[in-house]
Amino acid sequence: TAMGDSPIGKVLSLITDLQTKILQEGEGAQKVYAEFTEWCEDRSRELGFEIKTGESDVEELKASIEDETATIASRTTKLEELVAAISSNEKDLASATQIREEEAKDFQIEEKELMGTIDQISHASGIIEREMSK
Repeated sequence: TAMGDSPIGKVLSLITDLQTKILQEGEGAQKVYAEFTEWCEDRSRELGFEIKTGESDVEELKASIEDETATIASRTTKLEELVAAISSNEKDLASATQIREEEAKDFQIEEKELMGTIDQISHASGIIEREMSK
């Protein structure tokens, strides 16, 4: 009988088939591993760039925050100055309004007195004219 037909031949054939199958599976696993390794390296590189970009963004944002904080402080100071100026102007306006109201009252009193005097002069003038025409 040939060796292929013998039980040892069958076992050797099975072992050879199994060896071939295991080697093919190993090659497939090696290919998957190589692809995964490449993906990991690419992802690692991408994450490195993202981290550098993120750190740069953080620095820019910190600088922007500092600038805006300074702007807020400046505007707050300007606002306080304007509030003080408005308060002062309102006090000046109230004082000027009071003075104008007092002057208006004094004017009305003087105008009334002058109108009374003009009426008296007109009346006296009429009497003098009447007496002179006699």
